[in-house]
Amino acid sequence: MTPFSFPNNTSSTGELFLETRASKFIKFQEVKVQERSEDVPVGHIPRSLTVQVKGGLTRTMRPGDVVDITGIFLPKPSTGFKARQTGLVADTFIEAMAVKHQKAGYSDMLMSADNMTNLWHHHQQLDMYGKLAQSIAPEIYGHADVKKALLLLLCGGVTRELRDGIRIRGDIHVCLMGDPGVAKSQLLKHITTLAPRSVYTTGRGSSGVGLTASIQRDTVTGEMILEGGALVLADHGICCIDEFDKMEDSDRTAIHEVMEQQTVSIAKAGITTTLNARTAVLAAANPAYGRYNIAASPQENINLPAALLSRFDLMWLILDVAGSESDVALAQHVLHVHREGKPPGLGFEPIAASQLRAYVAHARTFSPHVPVELSNYIASAYAEIRQDEIDAGEKAMGYTTARTLLSILRLSEALARLRWADQVSEGDVNEALRLIKMSKISLEDTAGDDTSKFDPITAIYMAIRDWADAQPTSEVRYDQAVALVISKGYTVETLRACLEEYASLDVWVLDDDGNILFVE
Repeated sequence: MTPFSFPNNTSSTGELFLETRASKFIKFQEVKVQERSEDVPVGHIPRSLTVQVKGGLTRTMRPGDVVDITGIFLPKPSTGFKARQTGLVADTFIEAMAVKHQKAGYSDMLMSADNMTNLWHHHQQLDMYGKLAQSIAPEIYGHADVKKALLLLLCGGVTRELRDGIRIRGDIHVCLMGDPGVAKSQLLKHITTLAPRSVYTTGRGSSGVGLTASIQRDTVTGEMILEGGALVLADHGICCIDEFDKMEDSDRTAIHEVMEQQTVSIAKAGITTTLNARTAVLAAANPAYGRYNIAASPQENINLPAALLSRFDLMWLILDVAGSESDVALAQHVLHVHREGKPPGLGFEPIAASQLRAYVAHARTFSPHVPVELSNYIASAYAEIRQDEIDAGEKAMGYTTARTLLSILRLSEALARLRWADQVSEGDVNEALRLIKMSKISLEDTAGDDTSKFDPITAIYMAIRDWADAQPTSEVRYDQAVALVISKGYTVETLRACLEEYASLDVWVLDDDGNILFVE
């Protein structure tokens, strides 16, 4: 306090003291906002500004939110020796009067009667799952199954907290690895704009500290504080990491804890704490040789540590395979987008981003569980995946661990959420297995060894025959055959063609319901 003189011009001096009983205290928060990357002037870096928030507006903004702030632009006067140094130059700040979020979070969305009517209209449509997926980046040609995987990433599984404190994550991690020019970065950018809370970064431009947390000095109090990185800013959201393969190994290890435990443990500058990073990671990477080298093994091409690969629920390999029909269709699609400024017709009206966001928000309110009767089916499917990997040996296209079993459960729960169901069905499990199978299907299409490849009808027959021999039984129900075929990545139409062809060869006999009885 600065000494002052009494007004009677006497020589006595005194000090000013704060009268707490006669004062009114209000909540205060100082926020630092940064300019959006798309609004940065050419050749400049993003500008930042200090915002002072008081009263009921405090704690309405979280790190990573995109907000519109209305307030009064004021100078911050300096006092004492600093005022003599700065002269007429003063720091500025905004005293906030109103804060509006540009994108509301899933939990903050309020569903009106009209919104629920529109959502029910989408929910009752045929092939709702496929239409929702095709509405993600419709200007990008193809990638139907990749878009389905991204839709499940937006929806997520159910996070479970056990009685002993163990937390099983429900967020789905996806890695898109493929040749240059297959629209990986475009998909990441679209997911960033679609998700209510998301952070986009690149591997080369990110350090381990930038992804997790760094130590800064508070400008107000002068104390050491923690400043969250990209993964912490994307808490309860999605963190998109492009050029994932360009990251340094020491920086890449920083996200191991985040992907499984979903926390960031810090012990720096006398600060020991744990930050929440409950985020879904969507990464994009190129193979080790720039393009996928078919002559090398999948492990040599992927060139990521097994500890990191096992944390991804889906490692999607996208190869740029030449084909006259597909290349012409792709060129026609791109030319139409450039000519008309919009994608070609999909046969239906694509769902708007706001409607898709509202649909996912309502789907995330459900907490489906896996019924007991599906336990043996999921366990046998997991054991079969492990056995196929052992049989493939060095040609194995994945790395299967117990985390793969949890991935099947998470994908199945996300599919049940999209159906607005409280229980996982066998169809959800089959679709989850199909997506895991389809994530490596582009490798099988370009495999150098053609001796192990069969046409789909022959492959379906061998799968059914092997399953019947393993039981052992000579009868296979039609629904069992459908589940087996879908989990292998084939369609029901191909199954029917296989049943008719081998029935005409008297290999098996079909009844009216399509059930199979092998001829001895």
